[in-house]
Amino acid sequence: MRKEKDLIGEESLDEKLYYGIHTYRAKDNFRLNYHNVKEEIIKAVILVKKAAAYANYKIEKLSKEKYEIIIEACDKIYNDKKILDENFEICALQGGAGTSINMNANEVIANVALEISGKEKGDYSFINPIEDINMSQSTNDVIPTAVKIAAIKVLRELVDNVMELQLGLQEKEHQFSNVFKIGRTQLQDAVPITLGDEFGSYAEAISRDRWRLYKMEERIRQVNIGGTAVGTGVGAPLKYRFIITEEIRNLTEFGMARAENLIDSTQNLDVFVEISGLLKSLAVNLSKISNDLRLMSSGPRAGLNEIELPILQAGSSIMPGKVNPVGAEFIKQIYYKVVGNDLAITMAAGDGEFELNAMFPIIADLILENLEILRDGVKIFTEKVIKGIKANEEVCRNYLENSWSVATLLIDKIGYNKLTEILKEAKIKGKTYKEIIIEKNILNENEMKNLF
Repeated sequence: MRKEKDLIGEESLDEKLYYGIHTYRAKDNFRLNYHNVKEEIIKAVILVKKAAAYANYKIEKLSKEKYEIIIEACDKIYNDKKILDENFEICALQGGAGTSINMNANEVIANVALEISGKEKGDYSFINPIEDINMSQSTNDVIPTAVKIAAIKVLRELVDNVMELQLGLQEKEHQFSNVFKIGRTQLQDAVPITLGDEFGSYAEAISRDRWRLYKMEERIRQVNIGGTAVGTGVGAPLKYRFIITEEIRNLTEFGMARAENLIDSTQNLDVFVEISGLLKSLAVNLSKISNDLRLMSSGPRAGLNEIELPILQAGSSIMPGKVNPVGAEFIKQIYYKVVGNDLAITMAAGDGEFELNAMFPIIADLILENLEILRDGVKIFTEKVIKGIKANEEVCRNYLENSWSVATLLIDKIGYNKLTEILKEAKIKGKTYKEIIIEKNILNENEMKNLF
């Protein structure tokens, strides 16, 4: 065991652990049966710390010896799953605007660096978590920058998966281009359409989402690193600010840029609300597609049965042969989660005061959660649902043949009022509207066959 002190007092820590007393207190203060800070965020914080060490070395605030040891420590932590799992265990929901995340990283990097140097963990006289690892930084510029780095990484993966979904829908648009069916408005029969037309509209909606997500990255790339506590840059030399931004670009290979107004970028989190809203738009479109697929595949013997969804698993423990649209139901529940998270993000972003928003941890957690569940959900939806959809062409044709709404195609030839009379007569006599039209010599059989 080793002992560490802070302004509150002294605590004994397990010698094998790399974190220190600040992390120890955060773990104790925020004990909750909830997940820890996401690994993508932690790894992004490590990258920021690595860039900061480089910038401080370049401006001669940090010695070459310490710089090289800190860089080696950052690389070791970034690539060591065991260190990440055992030393970053702070609940994602926490007070302090992310200070606990920042201090956790500072302490782990410092102690790994001490170990590399042959020193004892906790020997902060040689390498100090705050004076060396946190040099020229603040929680308030490190954590937002790291969250944006993590968000871009996951966002790019999401964009790739959305593109695959769009392509999958376009393939079905082509495959079903000659499958005529009845269109529906307000769940009632409307004019004819093709099944391909419907999938084409889904593809177009997802195409818009893909473009929105692609453009979203422009917002995320602007970071407040170098602004330190409130965006004024106190404690961070001007040269450092330029160097660290460039080094973050080099390490991430993302086009990160320093925000024009670091004070604004530090205190105002509306960009995360904007990002969340665009993710919600994708979720809304996924929900609409899911609704349609569930309805078109309903039954199959006592429902619409216009399409067949892939059979993914048995649907009932008591009804033999029952199959449920679990893939479509799965994506709808992701929609509920994204919308709920969006509300929480909106409320948290609006609850900042003056120069900082203390509620940033929940915003960071939920933004990453929405990105991740959409990334994974879209991939699963494309592969397990969309690509395997089949059309029941005969069922679609029968509905179309027997729907009175097809008579809409005859308005130009017969007129709305006359068609209404024909449909009433057909209902009274128990005949089809086609039979009445032919009986009255309004149109012949060939003309009726060529309606669509």
